[in-house]
Amino acid sequence: MKKDFSRKEIECLLNEFVESSGKNKNSDDIKRLKKLSMSKNIKFKKARKLFCKKCSAVYCNPKIRIKKGMKTVTCEKCGFVNRWNIK
Repeated sequence: MKKDFSRKEIECLLNEFVESSGKNKNSDDIKRLKKLSMSKNIKFKKARKLFCKKCSAVYCNPKIRIKKGMKTVTCEKCGFVNRWNIK
């Protein structure tokens, strides 16, 4: 496996992840992708809402609640609750 990726290659990998919704990715792939993007200071943007922040598992059937301008997503594997403001 190639050790050093360019910024464009990492952006392509990230775009592929978003387009496929991460369904065929496991937590190790997501951790690797996150580490690569942090090394080149690339923001995740929409991709960060596709997986759990704590265990890096892709959301399959998350529990989603909306209350008072906040969206809460509960991970089905670890139970961690991610919260985002709704614009």
